[in-house]
Amino acid sequence: MENLLSEGLELMVFGMGFVVVFLTLLVFATSGMSKVVGKFFPEAPAQPKAKKTAPASAGNNNDELIAVMTAAVHKHRS
Repeated sequence: MENLLSEGLELMVFGMGFVVVFLTLLVFATSGMSKVVGKFFPEAPAQPKAKKTAPASAGNNNDELIAVMTAAVHKHRS
């Protein structure tokens, strides 16, 4: 019985050690690939987006928008 228990513990330690080594290698490989890709394909700096302005004819009148939203809410609730 003790032999079976020691073999089970040995197998568990071997399996867990293998997983730890594999995950460590995976982290290093992923980090290395990320650095290589970043070196050959650098990201362009983000361009600031221009603010959208309302058309001059619309002004600040949101009556049509409010009517459409109200109709959509009533349609959804019915």
